[in-house]
Amino acid sequence: MAARKWAQLHGVSVEVPVVPDRETAHGWLVEELARPEYAQDPSVLMRLLTWLARIFDEIGTVDVSPWRLAVIVAVVLVVVVAIALYVAGPARLRRHAATSSAVVHDDDTRTAAQMRAAADAAAAREDWPLAVIERFRAVVRGLEERVVLDERPGRTAREAAQTAGSRLPGLSTELHDAAGRFDGVCYGHLPAGPADDAALRALDDQVAAARPTAPAPPVREGVQ
Repeated sequence: MAARKWAQLHGVSVEVPVVPDRETAHGWLVEELARPEYAQDPSVLMRLLTWLARIFDEIGTVDVSPWRLAVIVAVVLVVVVAIALYVAGPARLRRHAATSSAVVHDDDTRTAAQMRAAADAAAAREDWPLAVIERFRAVVRGLEERVVLDERPGRTAREAAQTAGSRLPGLSTELHDAAGRFDGVCYGHLPAGPADDAALRALDDQVAAARPTAPAPPVREGVQ
């Protein structure tokens, strides 16, 4: 039953043998290890391969019934999948945050004041993740309204922090911390609480009161 369930979850025909022989069991494990999750951490993969090879070597030296072999394979597959989820999770989060962490989307035409109001409303009902997301958006939109940042839909949180930090050097660290918090909550589905909301509120006030430095002049090609 465990082998059949594994086959269904992984897109393998459910007609595969429920009680595999050694060759079939080895094939299942090789197929599982070919999945892209294991490419994220070669060291973990090598340790896993060594462990599996040792298991099959030991099985080959003793007489194991087909049913006992099926149980062994099912247990090994559970361990393999658990390792895949552990290894792939952080890498998937990093890729997702790097490619998808747009602060303000193309169709979001709200003002900074409207975004602050949305953050206040979320905080009032203790929806802390939404409060953090909307407050950081308000910070970025406010900088756009003051022409500290150019209006560019799709800008990532990190890009906003980098550019704004160069114009507001005294708040560079706070801006980068806020960008990391935004990415973690919005795209990494990390928890948020009152302290996170308070930190974003303080940053919003500090950014509004700060006087930006003049933008750096463009570097002319051929001039040193």
